[in-house]
Amino acid sequence: MSTSTTLDTDAAAARIAETVDGLFALIGTWRDEVAAHVADRVTPLAEGLDAVVERFATGVLADPDSLMTGAGFVAAPGLLADAPWHLAWWLGDANTFGLEGREPAIRRLEAVVDPEAESFRDYTTLEWWRVPSATGRRHLTGPYVDYLCTDAYTVTITVPVHVDGEMIGVVGADVYVSELESALLPVIDATGLVCTVVNARGRVVASTDAQRAVGTVLRLEGLRDVLDGIGGTRELGGVGRVHACGDTTLALVVEG
Repeated sequence: MSTSTTLDTDAAAARIAETVDGLFALIGTWRDEVAAHVADRVTPLAEGLDAVVERFATGVLADPDSLMTGAGFVAAPGLLADAPWHLAWWLGDANTFGLEGREPAIRRLEAVVDPEAESFRDYTTLEWWRVPSATGRRHLTGPYVDYLCTDAYTVTITVPVHVDGEMIGVVGADVYVSELESALLPVIDATGLVCTVVNARGRVVASTDAQRAVGTVLRLEGLRDVLDGIGGTRELGGVGRVHACGDTTLALVVEG
């Protein structure tokens, strides 16, 4: 005799929020460390700040149970007197980006920060910086192919850091979508329904429907309108319903 247990979709949305909120909560502690360090210094310098960031970034990346594959702090241009553009970002040993045959290890991202260099990229134009800068709130970017840090489908979670009311940068982490999908699939599978987790733009993060690939846009009539500013649960015009996953910006789409 076999038994099965189904999970209520409200409970599934709450479980998804709990998973992502755990990541945001950890990053929030990093925000506080960076803000305290900068606030204590008349002239913040990269060397001292990097030591703070390296401690928490390498610590989480060494944790075999962590979903994070990259972590660190990106400074507002001009914050640091000795590094006008500055990324203090570490990559985990599960991340093979840029290794070129070398053995995987926890290592610092070798970023191009010279605006005169041909490969320089103004990171303040990227979503993971631009949205927290505009809203003052935490943000989840992706799924997207991260050509800066992972070269794979990734979500980037960022939290703005403020000192005396001024944004001095963002702390954040990268998570491979494959890892996040593995964490979320058992939850939505347990509903016994056709369920898809999407971001605020309707891109698929995980789905019980194998035809809905990660990173593609879930094209259901009216979904974009429902996702715009979603909170709680909303009906999706005869197709199903959409549950907000807390305030993570993710949503659970239930069909049928």
